[in-house]
Amino acid sequence: MLGLTKSASQLHFLSIYDDICTNLTCVSCRPQTPATILMPAFQQNTRLDEKTLMNNITILCFCFTSLFIPSLAVDTISANHTLGDGETIVSSGETFELGFFSPGNSTRRYLGIWYSKISKGKVVWVANREIPITDKSGVFKFDERGVLILAIQNGSVIWSSNSSRQAQNPVAQLLDSGNLVIRNEDDRRTENFVWQSFEHPGNTFLPGMKVGNLASGLHVIISSWKSNDDPSRGPYTFEIDAKGLELVVRKNSVMKSRSGPWNGVGFSGLPNVKPDPFLSYAFVSNDREAYLAYDIINSSIALTLVLNQNGVVERLAWIDRLNNWIVYSSAPGDICDNYALCGAYGRCTIGNSPACGCLNRFVPKNQSEWARADWSSGCVPRTPLNCQNGDGFVKYYNIKLPESKIWEINRSMTTEECRMKCLNNCSCMAYTNSDIRGFWKRCILWL
Repeated sequence: MLGLTKSASQLHFLSIYDDICTNLTCVSCRPQTPATILMPAFQQNTRLDEKTLMNNITILCFCFTSLFIPSLAVDTISANHTLGDGETIVSSGETFELGFFSPGNSTRRYLGIWYSKISKGKVVWVANREIPITDKSGVFKFDERGVLILAIQNGSVIWSSNSSRQAQNPVAQLLDSGNLVIRNEDDRRTENFVWQSFEHPGNTFLPGMKVGNLASGLHVIISSWKSNDDPSRGPYTFEIDAKGLELVVRKNSVMKSRSGPWNGVGFSGLPNVKPDPFLSYAFVSNDREAYLAYDIINSSIALTLVLNQNGVVERLAWIDRLNNWIVYSSAPGDICDNYALCGAYGRCTIGNSPACGCLNRFVPKNQSEWARADWSSGCVPRTPLNCQNGDGFVKYYNIKLPESKIWEINRSMTTEECRMKCLNNCSCMAYTNSDIRGFWKRCILWL
């Protein structure tokens, strides 16, 4: 619950959401003695000489190896190997594939990762998203320093892993999570990865990935494509506001929507982001890092989150019966998710017309603007607050916790201690315990 400040006759504000044939082992095709084979044209045994037989068997062996090349795919690139256009590596479980592709109707070439088993292989990561290749001369390999690079015909390097750490015997491996990692050949420990694509994502937030401020110092964000034909960075970003403990979508750095703070189960303004039979979420916030991660409970289900070119975060699910992806949920989901639509002390309610109104005992700040359906100026108290006369609190339920440029988070206060601290500070407008599970101390004060 979130307490709201009031004077002797005046309520103040706020709330909480309670829901919340190189590797082949070959055998000789050369017979030791002339053989008898069946010739379908005549359906009779015909004696052939050794030379004719070798030609036939050579053709059969060639067709056999060509047919089964996909099953021979490996998931790694070692220091002395290269990957050219037309070649791919496939993760061990055949879930993801890495190689060169052209998006949409484009003829330009990019190195990327896509779903392998799904017929409409969805691209989840692009290396050279800002610098496409105009021909098929791209080569993916390690350089002499052990850095993974993408080079073109004239030798120019258009992308590199650019890691400050180096591996002694580097290997690039495509994991079954869709994560491309660089590691030492004899070291598979996650904490020792030299570099990983999960820390440099594009428009896709895959299960197992962490988005936010990591302990390593990296700030991991999701950024939209410009279009279906152009994977270069678009205007929208999806990231963690570590100070506000919430998810935000920005357009050219300007806030477009926000989730409301994490409440221990989900985000107060995103009722769909909470534990369900398919997904589990984790939001970590401490002095070293603040990030969101999620995992799929049933590995047979293909689920992913994508920030599309319109700034909408879509949770997609692959449906075999439809042979297609469907939008499982999305955010922003309606007009009330638009940032600051109703202004300060305003309340947006889907189903109302107009959607915007003021909190109890508040009135529109600019009545003429509200009459023109411009609610951005928000609301003001009907009677000015007077802290010295003794304030109290009023509870609000089932609304997204508001944003504040100035707030204080205390991880050791009980709800009652939080209430008293707000009551004794005339600049404090509201308080809440941000963990609705009830067994964590986390006081938020709006100052």
